Amino acid sequence: MKSSGELGTGMEPEQQDTLEQEGRDQGQKQGGARGERGSTRPRKGISYLDGDQDTQFQTRAGYSRESLVSRSTEDTLFQKDEGAQVYPLALNWSFGWNSSLPVFYIRERNQRVLLYACGHTAVIYNVAKNTQHHLQGHPNVISCLCVSEDRRWIATADKGPGCLIILWDSFTGIPVHTIFDSCPQGNGIRAIAISRDAKYLATISDAEVQEVSIWRWTLAVETPACTLKLPREYGSQNYLTFNPANNKELVSNSKTQTIYYWWHEERDTLVHSAPLLTENTFNKLVGKFSQSIFHPNSSQILSATLEGKLVVWDIQRRPTPAPGSADGPSIKPCKLVHLQKEAVSVLTVADGYIVTGDVKGHIKFYDQTLSIAHWYSHLQLSCIRTLSFSQSAASMHQSANFPPDCTLKGDLFVVRNFIIATSDATVYHLTTDGTRLEKLFVEPKDAVCAISCHPYQPLLAVGSVCGLIKVWDYQRKRYLFSRVFDKGLGVQSLTYNPEGALLGAGFTEGTVYILDAMSLQNETPEPFKYSRSSVTHVSFSHDSQYMATADLSFTVAVYTVVVRGGRRLWEYLARLRSHRQSIRSLLFGVYLDSNEPRLLSLGKDRLLIEYNLSRSHKDHLEVLDIHRTDQGHHPTCMVWYPPLTKELFLLVCNSGYKVKLFNSTTKMCRKTLLGPAYGSPIEQAQVLPVRTAPELQKRYLVFINRDKVGLQILPVDGNPHKTCAMVCHPNGVAGLALSYDGRFAFTAGGQDRSVVQWTITLSALDAAVSLGGEDLTPFYGLVPGGREGRFYRELEDYFFYSQIRSQGIDTMETRKVSEHICLAEVPFVMRAIGFYPSEEKIEDMFNEIRFSEYADTGKLIDRINLPDLLKVYVNHRPPFGNTLRGLRQSFAVLGTPNEQGESVVRRDALLQLLLTRGEHMTEEEMTDCFATLSGLNPEGWKSEPAASACRGSEISLEEELPDEITAEIFASEVLGLTISEDPGEDGP
Repeated sequence: MKSSGELGTGMEPEQQDTLEQEGRDQGQKQGGARGERGSTRPRKGISYLDGDQDTQFQTRAGYSRESLVSRSTEDTLFQKDEGAQVYPLALNWSFGWNSSLPVFYIRERNQRVLLYACGHTAVIYNVAKNTQHHLQGHPNVISCLCVSEDRRWIATADKGPGCLIILWDSFTGIPVHTIFDSCPQGNGIRAIAISRDAKYLATISDAEVQEVSIWRWTLAVETPACTLKLPREYGSQNYLTFNPANNKELVSNSKTQTIYYWWHEERDTLVHSAPLLTENTFNKLVGKFSQSIFHPNSSQILSATLEGKLVVWDIQRRPTPAPGSADGPSIKPCKLVHLQKEAVSVLTVADGYIVTGDVKGHIKFYDQTLSIAHWYSHLQLSCIRTLSFSQSAASMHQSANFPPDCTLKGDLFVVRNFIIATSDATVYHLTTDGTRLEKLFVEPKDAVCAISCHPYQPLLAVGSVCGLIKVWDYQRKRYLFSRVFDKGLGVQSLTYNPEGALLGAGFTEGTVYILDAMSLQNETPEPFKYSRSSVTHVSFSHDSQYMATADLSFTVAVYTVVVRGGRRLWEYLARLRSHRQSIRSLLFGVYLDSNEPRLLSLGKDRLLIEYNLSRSHKDHLEVLDIHRTDQGHHPTCMVWYPPLTKELFLLVCNSGYKVKLFNSTTKMCRKTLLGPAYGSPIEQAQVLPVRTAPELQKRYLVFINRDKVGLQILPVDGNPHKTCAMVCHPNGVAGLALSYDGRFAFTAGGQDRSVVQWTITLSALDAAVSLGGEDLTPFYGLVPGGREGRFYRELEDYFFYSQIRSQGIDTMETRKVSEHICLAEVPFVMRAIGFYPSEEKIEDMFNEIRFSEYADTGKLIDRINLPDLLKVYVNHRPPFGNTLRGLRQSFAVLGTPNEQGESVVRRDALLQLLLTRGEHMTEEEMTDCFATLSGLNPEGWKSEPAASACRGSEISLEEELPDEITAEIFASEVLGLTISEDPGEDGP
């Protein structure tokens, strides 16, 4: 096997470059939205390195034998030219980092370079150049990472569906090896380690029954060399490391158990030793374990505890066991050393010293006899999470200013520089020569839900639940200023006013602050405290005369500017609990016939409410009108539709993957369109700003759903090729903001404590749309079989049959074949092809068709052609069809559990619901329907103009319907439908 420095030198340059490009493409696609995150695949690996295969490839004349990986240097990564953007959305910068994972010091000689995790991306950060390189490829949040001793190879792993292990070259940022589905029985990887020579990788799964695996990753194998299942009583092992002196030995620990492993490579077996340690072992309290390492002399293992103690284990190595024997070395507790009072959170080795970091922020160095050699206790740090030492050894020179050690002789304490990461999400660099502590960056230590962009400057305000508001210059990637609020005040929402002079902030406990945008100081003497729950929305009117907020108590509050003594002051006006469920959008607008502001709120209760600000007064918020936006699905967000037409619309997205356009004055639903379908509905949306007049002719919508950020070309028409999406925060997106010039989008990751900046390249999306076809071509692809398929042929047949129906079935007159059918026939065609719209949806279809040309011609349309009918069908039908899951949800609401735990509706209750609730039936209609379903009436009999026979009165519902009806019985036995179990995830 080659050493790590020789990897990748045997391939032809063309093949190597192809593989490297595939690796980059794979990394981008893993972050894309078209792949199925939850799909299962066989365990396999992809490697872009060869192993001992030089003889298989011959160098062609004129080509170098060296690949990009093998010929690169440590300076290559930040010298790369990124080139033109080929993706509509590309990751530009990551703000924040996962402070529960380590920070690694991977380079110092020429430039200081760090490695850390941010969401599902690993970031290589050049401190001096203030540049980032992103290692993209994980579909889930990164759960662990490690680096090789020479800092050349990086290993990252994640937890979640389709989990991956990826090995990266730190010199180029290229993924050189990928292990798919590394933990098929579990939820991903909990701990990871790489051997000193970088040949082997060890992982511990994150499952109820954990597995320890060792991988020969340089050989591009698809399965681990060996795997060991751990008993549940060992606890959740969360830390793992190799013996630097022997890559066949490892140690791991949970809070209660330390485990020593010995790898018998010839037999590919892993033997472990895990002696039970109790308080009786040393007759003293031991405490919970934090980390374990091998003693520099390799004959012992050290385990640090949260009681400030160190457990010393002796490794009892036996002679080589006989063939077939499973025996191997074992460990035995031999000593308990009380190092300090404070809990030890970090334990590592550097320059022959044993180094500890504790919860008080102290860093201590011990010699190999565990005698104190030096400590740093004056740095005033919080709990130490990571200590990562430079690869470059400390150098002595004439002007060196190293501190003395703790011996009587007082020799200089010489140790290499190191990185410190603390629990409050702060990263420091300590230069040991002169003991200079430099703060590199401070990031939010709690969830980030609030972000807002300045309306005309490149400023981004980020708010965290920990009470921190931080303002960045997102063009220069520079931190500008911040403010930390009192404990208990967590920032939930942020919004700049249109002039950019003020920043409205809503807090988790109901407080509302109005801050100066450039200093973050209070604009009001005291904050407003009129809510008892988290303030989720803050919005300003176009003239900054009003500010409105919404909270988790379903309440809208309004604040206004008054002039007193020549000064403009903000005062509370009124509040109203106007909704019954959570408020999804709070929006100011302007009346068409004046410059007066208007205020609207949209709730999960399906109510769109407009308020009358002119008639509102102190403690009284007047409601102007209330409209229901939907019948079944609930709305998720609302924005003003840009003026692409003569009619002004409100764009409302709902949980059924639909986008609806409502007339802003009458609130009539004018269009229903298929929205982006990327695994979950749109949760927030904003229209991309434009800076020039030509850009006004073509507008774009930026949206987020559960875990993705996407672009949609306007106008929305149901064409699936006019949209794209990328995974941005696998554990959930909490917020969206757009730069004032429309060049960047920003997403907040909530619990992953990060904000991601995305570069928007509209030309890339426009190119993708052109590849999808023109006119009706994209819509043909949305129906089974396409243009030549059976479904479309049936639609044509029903279309022309509707013309025959409307002219009379039995007429003997000459038939008139037309390209249109009248509106009254549309519902019958929809039902004939398997879409059963409610009466409200039918009325929405009629309005959509009738008023389609009204704004331009002033005329109403009373007929529709086949292409437009196809579009109406595609846009109005359920995107994934009718499913049992949706039917079960309905029965869970309407019914009660039976003895088997199934939701059932009794026959009498079902009949009563059909007669009295929703779009209720008459008794005659209900009897006729059940008679048709039972076969007493021919299908479609009453919709035929010549039909007159009626046998519905003969049916006995007590005999035809069971006493208790489940969702499955209703679908299969009553309706006679075959319904799929679950909807698809990536589109209709």
